[in-house]
Amino acid sequence: MADNDKNISLATMHRMPGYLRYLKAKEAEGAEYISSVGLAEAMQENPSVVKKDLSMAVVSEGKPKVGYFIPDLIRDIESFMGYDNEKDAVIVGAGKLGQALLGYSGFEKYGLNIVAGFDSNPALFGTEVHGKKILGTDKLESTVKRLGVKMAILTLPAEFAQEMADRLVGAGIRAIWNFSPVALALPSTVAVKNENMAASLAVLSARLKDILSKEVK
Repeated sequence: MADNDKNISLATMHRMPGYLRYLKAKEAEGAEYISSVGLAEAMQENPSVVKKDLSMAVVSEGKPKVGYFIPDLIRDIESFMGYDNEKDAVIVGAGKLGQALLGYSGFEKYGLNIVAGFDSNPALFGTEVHGKKILGTDKLESTVKRLGVKMAILTLPAEFAQEMADRLVGAGIRAIWNFSPVALALPSTVAVKNENMAASLAVLSARLKDILSKEVK
């Protein structure tokens, strides 16, 4: 049974979306039940790790020798991850990456609703990208406050990111998904997730090198 008082690791949070994708695929195939061991095998994870992860999120009880009812498991994980509570967000920086994120329909599956984009380029003011209005950054604070938005996605060059993040926090933003190539210095009362593409590429390159070296042997 889920216990909100338990310390939830970032590793657990990172694994949960993978579990959810697999469970939804199995549900679409007509499967009804799955055990923690079966899920671990499918995800190539240690069974004890998966069992511990599920203990953080799952409210429904599994059946002995059968496992968890997949629809209940999906519901519990979505609730645990907050996907069942739609969150409004804004994107700041309507360049190529920002526009790609504005057009990503998959956010809706995870309870994220992009309400607007912001940019400092006057040529973009008043335009729409994938049905989302682009506003000038001069309207940032008033719009965020008026709509009560608490989450922002930052896709700006490094030299503008910190100033814009400070403005967002001042306007009431309490969570920032940062795609800008710089670490943000923000109060502990603000949740920040940095997407370090250089680090991700380095990890991927190292893993590729290791795989290729084993093939040569």
